[in-house]
Amino acid sequence: MATHHTKMLIIGSGPAGYSAAIYAARAMLEPIVVQGLQPGGQLTITTDVENYPGFRDVVQGPWLMEEMKAQAEHVGTRMIWDTIVSVDLENGPPFRAIGDSGDEYIGETLVICTGAQAKWLGAPGEMELGGKGVSACATCDGFFYRGKKVAVIGGGNTAVEEALYLTNHSDNVTLIHRRDSLRAEKILQERLFSNPKITVLWNKAVESFEAGDNGMLDHLALKDTVTGEDSTIAVDGAFVAIGHAPATELFKGKLPMDDSGYLLTEPGTPKTAIPGVFAAGDVTDHVYRQAVTAAGMGCMAALDGERYLAARAHAAAEPEVQVAE
Repeated sequence: MATHHTKMLIIGSGPAGYSAAIYAARAMLEPIVVQGLQPGGQLTITTDVENYPGFRDVVQGPWLMEEMKAQAEHVGTRMIWDTIVSVDLENGPPFRAIGDSGDEYIGETLVICTGAQAKWLGAPGEMELGGKGVSACATCDGFFYRGKKVAVIGGGNTAVEEALYLTNHSDNVTLIHRRDSLRAEKILQERLFSNPKITVLWNKAVESFEAGDNGMLDHLALKDTVTGEDSTIAVDGAFVAIGHAPATELFKGKLPMDDSGYLLTEPGTPKTAIPGVFAAGDVTDHVYRQAVTAAGMGCMAALDGERYLAARAHAAAEPEVQVAE
């Protein structure tokens, strides 16, 4: 067991964590990134990335994250493969975290970049066909289905928004919902029902995702939730839109969160309710959830952390004013 000290401790290693590390290292803060269970975050399980700025041609998600990691290390970041299991935010700064390894991490500032994971159905074929027709992000992957037949699975705001977005690329969008009414906001429902490109299948549950001879998604096996009748629907792409789960279990009762568990920050900033503690990326963003926005927030967190440390150092250096009696 060891103790690691740093001016900036970063928990999580997706685009937000690596970007925060790059900026922190360039500011000579000697950051430590505790990478977690999935170094590189969700992009490590994403194949084609076509919307990250700076790359004219399609790049692979794992490659992109390796490049971000290498850049962060190149400018002075220390990467540690460990998973944080507990944090002490009440007695900081400095802030303390304990890893699964038993190591202790002490940071004058803390940047939380633990991300969020899409919720999946758990149906057969879903994971196997990830990147081969099955996705959880229409904004990320919808472009690949131009002129093709696609389905969105879900009934909340996310599902309706994904279906509406996909009509920019496809004239044949089917929303599949296991109930007979949607949970989405009324204005979104009105837009959905008035869009001629969208068809809704009510009371249908996806039983499995089936591949064709080419190994790509070919159709969905459905079951009627009222009658039990089996059916299929041929699709080129299926988007699972049943929500996301932010990785914030560590911070329950320690930092303010919204009803879905996303960390709350001061509007327009990565600042949490505790000075010196910042949140960046999908752990605090349930709206955009893009690599480029996560990277931007990571940059903001590092810059705000640097300013926070500078202000503390300035305050500590100011001479105490003596008041004459």
